[in-house]
Amino acid sequence: MFDTLVRFTAPSVFNPWREVDSMDRAGSVERLLRLKQHFACRPSFLLVGEAPGYQGCRFSGVPFTSERLLLEGRIPRISCQERITSRSRPWSEPSATTVWKVLQELGIADRVVLWNAFPWHPHHADEPHSNRRPAGSEVRQGAQALRAVLSRFDGATVVAVGQVARQALQDALGLDPLVVRHPSMAGVREFRANLTAIARRRRREPRRRQEGCERR
Repeated sequence: MFDTLVRFTAPSVFNPWREVDSMDRAGSVERLLRLKQHFACRPSFLLVGEAPGYQGCRFSGVPFTSERLLLEGRIPRISCQERITSRSRPWSEPSATTVWKVLQELGIADRVVLWNAFPWHPHHADEPHSNRRPAGSEVRQGAQALRAVLSRFDGATVVAVGQVARQALQDALGLDPLVVRHPSMAGVREFRANLTAIARRRRREPRRRQEGCERR
């Protein structure tokens, strides 16, 4: 699946695992390594969002993850001790901060893998450091990678973060996933409540296998 990610190109889309940004100190090769480290896991939960943002995955290479969180050592399995961009301050993404804070509060941060329905960063034309909602045709282009990730982590509880992800999971595999509110646009409280309910429900279920994640 990594070859599929690296090969992809499209107008007004930045491929974090192929392209280089003007602010990069550590580029696409390092981003791909961080993604592989994030994937070195047998997770209990697979959270699927909409698309990467310019403050997060565009530079980190990991969904819902910012440069600041990496430098603070808050991301399981990933060691990052040096700046990855030349920006005066490390990039920080509000949604990423919320997601990892809630995962840590629930005690499941080391048992979660994060992904996006459209895994590359969609931006406005001639505005690389901007975000736009991926078009339906673009989300469909991400279906092959989405299916590969779902297959890789078969057995994990799949959670759609927002309605774009829910629709993508239904279209790609006919899944009817659990859905939580996206934390953006004043959705933090609802996101936390939704994910807390799912995590509690999962704890009450009989454990089918020994799960966990470890650095490799």
